[in-house]
Amino acid sequence: QVGGFSWEDCGDGRDPVVLQSLSVAPDPISIPGTLRISAAVSSSKAMASPLKVVLVVEKALGDLWIQLPCVDQLGSCTYEDVCTVLDNLIPPGTPCPEPLLTYGIPCHCPFKAGSYSLPASDFALPDVELPSWMTNGKYRVRAVVSSKGQELACIKLGFSLLSQ
Repeated sequence: QVGGFSWEDCGDGRDPVVLQSLSVAPDPISIPGTLRISAAVSSSKAMASPLKVVLVVEKALGDLWIQLPCVDQLGSCTYEDVCTVLDNLIPPGTPCPEPLLTYGIPCHCPFKAGSYSLPASDFALPDVELPSWMTNGKYRVRAVVSSKGQELACIKLGFSLLSQ
């Protein structure tokens, strides 16, 4: 079976940041192509720098799941502070890109406590040169966000990629 997008909040109800809903289409995700995402997140606590993110990315090989290494910031990487990554992508002082701007979703630290929701919105996935080990297949991702040793959020995703 190909596809089967799935998500789970793995914070066990103890983390201050909770992913309440997430939907992604199409399934499998096509690169290049358009990705339609809707999501809702609530946070009981402001998130400020440093925001550490640890990603574990696994790919299915038959019945086995193989953990992918971190290569050129892709794969199972640890980002010591996502705030600086965001500042590099979107210079502070510039408006957040659409559709974030329209829906009042911040793209810089600190992130205020509160509820954020993104109605179904389309994102263009460019035809990027992905390494061969990151093309077609089924993937599992576990992302843990923490600050100064305290876990803030934990999210697990399952998805399939289909690259042209």
